[in-house]
Amino acid sequence: MTAPIPRDIPDLPAVPGPPPVLMPSHVPATAVVAPIRRPLVAVFRLLTAAAAAAGVALELLLGTLQGTPARTLSYFGVQATILLAAVMLLSASRAWRARRPLPPSVTGATLLYVVISALVYHLLLAHTTPPFSMTNVTAPPERWHAQWAALQVLHLVVPTAALLDWLLLTPAARLRLRMAAPWLLYPLAYLVFYLIRAGFLPASAPGRYLYPFLDAAAHGYRSTLANALLVGLAIYALALVLTALDHTRPTPTRRRV
Repeated sequence: MTAPIPRDIPDLPAVPGPPPVLMPSHVPATAVVAPIRRPLVAVFRLLTAAAAAAGVALELLLGTLQGTPARTLSYFGVQATILLAAVMLLSASRAWRARRPLPPSVTGATLLYVVISALVYHLLLAHTTPPFSMTNVTAPPERWHAQWAALQVLHLVVPTAALLDWLLLTPAARLRLRMAAPWLLYPLAYLVFYLIRAGFLPASAPGRYLYPFLDAAAHGYRSTLANALLVGLAIYALALVLTALDHTRPTPTRRRV
């Protein structure tokens, strides 16, 4: 038989010393607050995905007409825009169905890639001689024509929309410094692909080297790799800037939009 439970339980002695201090715990709001439907956010992201897809489709059409569709898909800016279109489409679906957002490591990476692609285009490629083109065209693109429109969509409209989505529709303080280094893996893989692709093409092939500052035939591999290192450092610096801005910008008001 078991012993009877005593009616009176004596008081336990107090624990000596000061009371324990509870450490602060940073719990994201999504862990305790259920997501809500955001139809206007979903529509904006769907339009951004559509613009990105339209820019890539137009550039592919121009490349097909010139016989260079594979070359078009080999550009970093085109690949980054395709990735952004997929991420925006998934984000729009989650906002519409009140699902949890995509991880910030994914959305931050796509934002970084399209922004650095736009900066490289506007700072290094837009005013080159001969003019930069994703096809075999050697003449500067005329304003309001197809090639000019495709470049504007890829390097101005889509990056601007991605930045607006991040600034106005995405909760702040989600990016972390530890994410910056892994974000460099895709640019590094692209550089390997870029050099291997050039190695398999004949020396006389047009568009063997897609970017003039990464032209090993003209500058040699040492200068090309040095330029690639500078671009990589710029990507890492931009990742740090985006992370710092993410922790200083105001959080968008949580509303049913």
